[in-house]
Amino acid sequence: MIYTLTANPAIDYNIASDGLEPNRVTRTRDAVYTPNGKGLNVSFTLAHYGVPTTILGFFAGFSGKFIVEGAEAAGVPVKPVWTEGITRVNVFLNAGPDTEYNMVNAGAAVTPDDEAALYELLEGLDDLTCLVISGSLPPNTSEDFLNQVISRVKAKGAEFVLDISSPKLAELTAEGPLLIKPNDDELRDIFGIEVSGEDDASVAAAMRELHARGVKNVLLTLGGAGAYFSNGERLWFAKRTFEVNLVSTVCAGDSSLAAFLSVWHDNPAEVERALRLSMATGANVVECPGLGDFARVEEYQKGILVREVEAR
Repeated sequence: MIYTLTANPAIDYNIASDGLEPNRVTRTRDAVYTPNGKGLNVSFTLAHYGVPTTILGFFAGFSGKFIVEGAEAAGVPVKPVWTEGITRVNVFLNAGPDTEYNMVNAGAAVTPDDEAALYELLEGLDDLTCLVISGSLPPNTSEDFLNQVISRVKAKGAEFVLDISSPKLAELTAEGPLLIKPNDDELRDIFGIEVSGEDDASVAAAMRELHARGVKNVLLTLGGAGAYFSNGERLWFAKRTFEVNLVSTVCAGDSSLAAFLSVWHDNPAEVERALRLSMATGANVVECPGLGDFARVEEYQKGILVREVEAR
C-alpha cells in the first residue's frame, strides 16, 4: 500500500474577493474549508484513481479532528499521532485574475515522544510498499526526523518518495528515493541548478546530477510550462496545449504527483500515460478551490502532448 506522511497538516481555507486593499473591510465569498496538507492531497488523489492509500501524520485539537474526520468521510483511512495544540489553518485568497494571496501558518509543535509514536507506527505497517513524504515539518521537529522515518521505511524493504521544499532534500537524495518531485525554483534553491522552460539540454544535465546523487527517478514540474520525467536512462517532456482558468495553485503539485504515481508506481513502463494523467489532473485542480472533483481530467488528457527527449 502507498502511505503518505504529512507531518504538518492543515485546514485550507479558500476564499475569493474582488480585490484586497489595506485598512478597509474586504468582503469575501465562496468560502471552502478542506482537510489538507501535501500528503493528504496525494492520498485523496490516489484514492480518486482507485489506488489504496492511508494517511499518516501529526494532528492536534479541533482542527486536527476536522481533518481526520474529513479524510475518513472521504473514504481515506488515517492513522493519526495525536499531539498537543491546534493543527494549523492556512488561508488562500483569490483576489482576481492571476492574483493569489497565500497565508501559511507554522503549525502545532511536536515533542520527541510524538516522534517516537510515529516511528513505532511505521514499524508496525506490514503492508507498507511506499511512503510519500510531503510538505513542511512542524515546529520543534528533530533535525534527524526524516532520516529516522526513512531508515524505518527502508528496514521494511519499502520505497519512499520525497516532495519537500527544505534544503534537507539535498542530503536525503543519498538515501536513494524512488522519486523526487522538485519544481524549477526548488531545483535552483536547494541544488543550485538552473533550468528554464522547455530547455532539454539544461534539464538533461540537471537530471544527470540528481541521479548521480542517488535519486532513482525525477519528476520535475515547471508550472504552466510543463513537466519532465527521468528514470536515469530516458527523459520525457509533457505540456498542455490549452489555457486554464486559474483559481488556486495550492493543491496542483500534490495532485499531479499522485496522478503520476497512480499509473507509474505499479507500471513503470507507462510513463507517457502517467504524464498525461498527471498534467491533466494538475490543470483541472488549478481551476478549483482545493482539489475539486476532477471532473475535466478525462477531457484535458486529450490536450496533453508528451514527447521523449532524444539526446541525453
